[in-house]
Amino acid sequence: MKRQAKAVISNKMSHEYCINIMARYLLIVFCAILFTGCTVGPNFKRPDPPEVSGYTLTPLDANLVSSPTTLGEAQSIINGKTLMKNWWEALGNQELSRLIQDALEHNPTLAAAEATLLQAQELYAAQAGSTLYPQLSGSLGAQRQRFNPGALGQAGEAREFSLYNASVDIRYTFDLAGGNRRALEALSAQSDYRQIELEGARLTLAANIVTTAVTQASLERQFDITNNILKLQEKQLELTRERIRLGNGEPADESALQTEVERTRAKLPLLRDQIQQNEHLLAVLVGDAPGQGHLPKFCLEDFRLPSTLPLLIPSELVRSRPDILAAEALLHAANAEYGVAIAKMYPQLNLSADLGSQALTTGALFGPGSAVWSLVGQLTQPLFNQGLPAEKRAALAAFHAAAANYQSVVLEALRNVADVLRALENDSERLKALAAADLASQRSLESSQRRYRLGAASFYDLIVAQQQRLQTELDLTEGQAKRLVNTVAFYQAMGGGVF
Repeated sequence: MKRQAKAVISNKMSHEYCINIMARYLLIVFCAILFTGCTVGPNFKRPDPPEVSGYTLTPLDANLVSSPTTLGEAQSIINGKTLMKNWWEALGNQELSRLIQDALEHNPTLAAAEATLLQAQELYAAQAGSTLYPQLSGSLGAQRQRFNPGALGQAGEAREFSLYNASVDIRYTFDLAGGNRRALEALSAQSDYRQIELEGARLTLAANIVTTAVTQASLERQFDITNNILKLQEKQLELTRERIRLGNGEPADESALQTEVERTRAKLPLLRDQIQQNEHLLAVLVGDAPGQGHLPKFCLEDFRLPSTLPLLIPSELVRSRPDILAAEALLHAANAEYGVAIAKMYPQLNLSADLGSQALTTGALFGPGSAVWSLVGQLTQPLFNQGLPAEKRAALAAFHAAAANYQSVVLEALRNVADVLRALENDSERLKALAAADLASQRSLESSQRRYRLGAASFYDLIVAQQQRLQTELDLTEGQAKRLVNTVAFYQAMGGGVF
């Protein structure tokens, strides 16, 4: 009994001794982790915003005045006002808002972008788990061996025996130069890029849906107006043929009118094709097959122009547009990857430790004298590796390329805003003129109708006045649609209130 008690005490002391030694070394490891905070390579600094204060060479008319139409009153631009995130609600179409909400939930392109973002986040988590923390693993094994003393020049018979072992292994690579942290920084920037890319895809999807819906409404009205013009032209052609039969017209008049009738008739298939293609596009944007037919019908009267348009100054624009923020994230990633390339040229310290037991039988595996441990430290320093300087230069070139790409994206964004602002300004003037022409054509038609009732004008003259009225209405429809589309482009140019 005393011998067994001594054996148990000896076993406990042996394991406690090993554990104490390992604990000391582990304490040294964690202290070293805390004090290895050096990170080589330049820290990322956000690019300075552009120094320009405006977008156009000449001042922009802040009041985009146009005659009142079915789309609402005139618009005005307000500097520095924040965009609302659901900017499409300013167009006043509830069906459109519901359609966009459905598209944001079911569009496969957004689903792919969300999955790509999740992949980037998980890659960051995987890399962080592999580099920031020590790796701990356990093993349990058994092997059968045959030992022959004759191989060592000794006498005796060969013996066979089993060897059992159980151990816990801990490994850690010290981030002396900060290469691991730079790699994580690059992955984090890539994750930010995917997040911004997702938000940009949402903005683009919403803008495409609104543009397609407005175009659909415009094309539907243009088709109806063109069809009415065709009917009037056919009546005019019939009257011309009757006048020629009675000797009051020339055959050339019939030929000219026939040409106009067929030209107008040829426009209908083209408009119908555009309508059908827009329907297919709208269905796909929402996430449906083109043949399901669950889409609402849109009319231009269902939209209204927002009375105010919030204009961000250039220094705020670069912090709001997804394309600029995405280019900035890629610049950040390139900066971090340059730090990784520099860190590879510095020493690397690896530490590993094992604590376990080894015995000839499973019963003695955790008995006295079975404890084994090891501690290994290794410091490596590249002495001659011509590939590392080249890798560093390549990473620096990639950073310069990302910086140039960022500048290009900013310039293109400024140009995009300038184009949209000028388009709105020109739309205002055009829509004002079209509204005045529409009002004049309405008065002209009313005058022709009065003269016709009084017998002062022929039915032929009335048909011509009706065609002129429909033609100005057709031009006005195109102008209204373009004004709405450019308003959508303005919201998109401002970043859509995403960030």
